[in-house]
Amino acid sequence: MRTIKHAMVIGLLMVSGIISGCASNGASEQAQDADPANISDPRDPLESVNRLTWTFNWEYLDNYLIRPVTVGYVAVMPQFIRTGLVNATNNLEEPANFMNNMLQGDLNEGMDSLGRFFINSTVGLLGTIDVATKMGIERQRESFGETLAVWGIDTGPYLMLPVLGPSDPRTFGGRVADGYTYPNTILNTNFNIATIVISLLEGRAALLDQEQQLEQSFDQYSFVKNAYFQNLKFRVTDGEVGTDQMDAEEQEENFDDFESLLGDGDN
Repeated sequence: MRTIKHAMVIGLLMVSGIISGCASNGASEQAQDADPANISDPRDPLESVNRLTWTFNWEYLDNYLIRPVTVGYVAVMPQFIRTGLVNATNNLEEPANFMNNMLQGDLNEGMDSLGRFFINSTVGLLGTIDVATKMGIERQRESFGETLAVWGIDTGPYLMLPVLGPSDPRTFGGRVADGYTYPNTILNTNFNIATIVISLLEGRAALLDQEQQLEQSFDQYSFVKNAYFQNLKFRVTDGEVGTDQMDAEEQEENFDDFESLLGDGDN
């Protein structure tokens, strides 16, 4: 049950957070949306149902629940407390980062993740202070969904899930698997829920100033879908999505906001 709740709330984060990915794709994606030939998308065989779900997630769930709560949270919570909470939440993900980096054959990155967990859990006061980054050990975030991609498993059809938001079978299954890694398996349910809510609120807070990007898009649903798949490819290839549109440095800059959803608390 704990893992399902974990997947659900992270899905909510994706509903809100995908706007950030949209910000980096503006004009080119809207041009695709305006093209009638783009209406039938082979990645999205369930488009008619997915569009209805998107309307519920964005126009009702986010508009009447997630966004108002986030605005209140930002207004009353001091920044130093927010930073500490985000750091601690990120620290709990390091064992999963370690596992997935190792499964992908990235041994050095895996050891970085393991080292970060031990350093921040001890010297960093249970992860509230990101000592590892100050020491030059950068976060190497990897999910099991990305591991499956490296192993050659396709995403499957695009899914706009109720409450969970933009997803696909590979990514959703990977998030569930990540929920079974230590220390999530030994933490009580209330603590797990608290850390997930923190990630949700901080991710949504990072996007409050960028909502206009989505509102001005020609087709909000297609805008989000295209951004989702581009972000997914960016993550799976560690930023190496090709140089025909932009070089690696520009890609990294454009996707900084998306990465900030579960970043190191520097926002």
